[in-house]
Parts: sequence; C-alpha cells; structure tokens
Amino acid sequence: MKHDFDSDIITRGLIGTLFGKVRNTVKIIIKNGRVIDPATGTDMVTDLLLKDDRIVAVGPVLNQEADRIIHADGCFVLPGLIDLHVHLREPGFEYKETIESGTAAAAAGGFTTICAMPNTSPVTDSRETVEWIKEKASLVSGINVLPVGAITVGQLGKELADIKGMREAGICAISEDGKSVMDTGMYRKAMEAAVEAGIPVFAHCEDRDLVAGGVMNAGKKAELLGLPGITNQVEDVIVRRDIELARSTGVKLHLCHCSTEGSMELLAQAKENGLTVTAEVCPHHFSLTENDIEDMDTNFKMNPPLRTEKDKQALINGLKNSLADVIATDHAPHSMEEKAQPFLTAPFGIVGLETAVTLTITNLVKPGILTPMQMAETMSYNPARILGIDRGSLRPGEVADITIIDPNEEYIIDADRFVSKGRNTPFNGKKVSGRVKFTIAQGKFVYEDQDGQEVNHDK
Repeated sequence: MKHDFDSDIITRGLIGTLFGKVRNTVKIIIKNGRVIDPATGTDMVTDLLLKDDRIVAVGPVLNQEADRIIHADGCFVLPGLIDLHVHLREPGFEYKETIESGTAAAAAGGFTTICAMPNTSPVTDSRETVEWIKEKASLVSGINVLPVGAITVGQLGKELADIKGMREAGICAISEDGKSVMDTGMYRKAMEAAVEAGIPVFAHCEDRDLVAGGVMNAGKKAELLGLPGITNQVEDVIVRRDIELARSTGVKLHLCHCSTEGSMELLAQAKENGLTVTAEVCPHHFSLTENDIEDMDTNFKMNPPLRTEKDKQALINGLKNSLADVIATDHAPHSMEEKAQPFLTAPFGIVGLETAVTLTITNLVKPGILTPMQMAETMSYNPARILGIDRGSLRPGEVADITIIDPNEEYIIDADRFVSKGRNTPFNGKKVSGRVKFTIAQGKFVYEDQDGQEVNHDK
C-alpha cells in the first residue's frame, strides 16, 4: 500500500505545537503525590525523580535542582495508563478521527500507550499498513501507538492475513474487532499463528448469525422502544467457543468489551482451569444499563449494547474481585451526522478516551468498589503484562510514562471540549470526580490540564 505523505506528514519539530506544552526536560521532580505502583506494591505519598526518559528515583528528593517541579499534593501518581482498545480510524476515516487527534485525546485522558484496532480502510492486514501507521504515529503523536493486526485479509473472514509479516512490522496482537471470525477452522489457524508469533488474540465475541439486526439489548426496554434486541447469547456463545479454542491451541486469549454475566462466568471457569485468558470491561458497561437509554439517543447505541442491571453488577464484581483484568475504552468516534441518524441505522460506538479515568473514579474508586491500586492494575499494569511490554511500573530505571490525577476534583463533562474529533458520548453533562492533570510519556509532558484547578508547579 502506498500513501502520499506530502500533504499529511508533520515533522517532529511541530509536535510541541500539536500538544501545546511538550517540553524536552533534563530533570523533573514530582513531589508529594500518592505514588501507586502495582509492580512493587508501592502506595505512599512520596516523590519521583525523572531524568530524560527514565525514572531515576522513588522517594524523598531533597536539595535537588530540576528543570521542573510538580507539586502533586492530593493527586494519584500512576504508571502511564494503557488502553488496549482504541479506534483511531486512520487510514480511511479521517473525518471521524485521525492518528493525530486520537492520540492527543488519549494523552488528555491520561493514556501513554494505546492499541489501535485494525478496522480501518485499508484494513490493517499487511506489513505495509502496519509500517505506515507506526511511521505516521511517530511523526504526529507524543504517545506510544501499538497497531493491532487483522486476522483475515480485509476482515472478510476468507483468507488469513500475513500475521508473521505484521508481527515483524510491529503489531502487538491480532483481532477481527468489529466482528468475529465465524469460520472456526480458520480462527484456529490464526490462533496457532499467534502462538508462533508470540502475540495475543483480542477477541470480539459476537455470533453474527444471532445478531439478527439487533440494535440494543434484548429485553423490556427494547420492547418498550420497539427496537430489535441483541441477546446475551450473541456474546456468550462466542466467548465459550474462543475459550475452547484457546484451550486447544495454547494461545493468549483476551476477551474484548465483555458485557454479560455469562461472559464473567465463563471467564472464571477458564481461569480456574489454568487457561491464559484475560478480559476487559469498558467504562460505559460498568456505568450504564439499558434503562439509561432516553429519547432514542444514539449516543447510547454501542456494541456490545448496554445490558441489564444484573449484567452490570456482574461486570463490577468481576473487576472488584480481580476476575476481569482490564478497563479499556473501545473508543469509537463517529461524526455528528452519522449519529444523527435514527437509532436503527446510526452506527454503533461511543468515544471513551477522555472519560475513562473520571468514570472509573466516580463509579468504582470513590464508592470503594475498587482501590486506587486496583485502578492502576486494570488501567496500566495488567494491560502491560498482557502485551508483554516494558511499561506499567514506576520502578527506577523504567520508562518515564506517568499519569497524574486529582481524584477529588469535580467537574461537568462537556463533549464540546473534547480533544477527540468525536463528540458521541452518553456522558455529556454528567457531574463527575477525578481529573487528569498531567500526562508524561517518555519523560515529556504530552498533556497538561488547562480547564480545571491547576496543580501547583514550578518551572
């Protein structure tokens, strides 16, 4: 695949313009923050010393000169957040999102590493497309972008993609996200190829033959609104199949955007049987149910759909009990014109990069369902382990990827102020707690809060 870079390549020297206040610093001190590191079990108010792109020391920093000092009193200081499930839309759907706008939104949401799903145009199914995405991201993004390769050519389910070639080019996983590979024999071969390549399979669990045109959860609310429903079995049938294939192939299986009580039960069984199966839950699925859908608002239309209160509680309990491993956004931007269509025809999906932290704090941490340590585990440490990357820790010597969050700051979500091109969120106007104050990627400031109350900092 060839691309004309003349019109869209932005030189590295312009990254500072793109991200506002990106600074190349020699030494940074973060003082008096609540440092939370699942890798070491650290949870204490202390300091961090950064030099260039590395963490140098964790502990009281006395009489140290620095290019910048951040006074993070009252803030969480976490390993940089990692999102396993993001749709950047580029190449092909730049009117929805671009690599530039999507990674800037990720930085604003506290994420220093994101995994870009393959349902682009052209589909990310070749070495050339993977290389193009990585090159473009290196030029316009301040954060780490890891492409996910498609399982089949064109995501058509008929021919395996070049998994080996894409792995050599830098994919972190394979997925047919947006659909399932319904040919079980072909899917098994893909899993075997993933084992050989040493990468996980990210599974979009949806039996297409059972969807039958559904647009929301099958239940009383769908009946009331006169809309066709999507049953829990649409998800559960494929979760069961994929776990059985993982059992026989030994692949590392990661279940994307789990939404049902059944998926949590199947996940528990798989883990009890010693299988390498992990799972993610999205903030919208632990925050909302089908009963929150009002006035046929298509910002509530997503896939998997919002389920019942029983399903929601099963997901919450899965996170609380460390059964579900990851909180991921499934960030899926669409244009306002697309979402303005009727509920039956509007596309599935909502944006999530800029609301994940605050929804997690508001709905899980503040009520005491998750500890701040569990938040760090599900949003940084566990994703890093699933990917097998050297991230997700604040130990000295590690890459200086750091997210600083004020968990107590309250504000109203305003979609018009999103960095993402997408405004399609059901959380617009919601009062929440927890604001990202700084995002530091490889020792550079890629985001600083300009909207809320400033954390004190010295230059």
